[in-house]
Amino acid sequence: MDSKVMIRVRMSSHDAHYGGNLVDGAKMLQLFGDVATELLIRHDGDEGLFKAYDNVEFIAPVYAGDYIEAVGEITNVGNTSRKMTFEARKVIVPRPDISDSACDLLAEPIVVCRASGTCVVPKNCQRK
Repeated sequence: MDSKVMIRVRMSSHDAHYGGNLVDGAKMLQLFGDVATELLIRHDGDEGLFKAYDNVEFIAPVYAGDYIEAVGEITNVGNTSRKMTFEARKVIVPRPDISDSACDLLAEPIVVCRASGTCVVPKNCQRK
């Protein structure tokens, strides 16, 4: 299958949706959508469309200032469908207890979300 795709993004204060600078879980799904798009472009030469998530599991909270690494891979290829799995991990956390700009690189990333889903690339759009 295709190689994995990874993106890393820092959650900003604009991403915080709830009290305590908590980021909405939908932000992880947005990141997975971006990963899926890149996977489809690499595999088919087309952005395709996200059809459905089969499973979504929110595991740990995400806060403004956290760095999130979202990874995904194509696990099964049909005529037009592409099954994928995704994982989002927290890799850097802010340390406001030390200073406004202090952060820690985590020795072990914290898995914050896992998901699987299906994307579709119409036959007439598949270029590879």
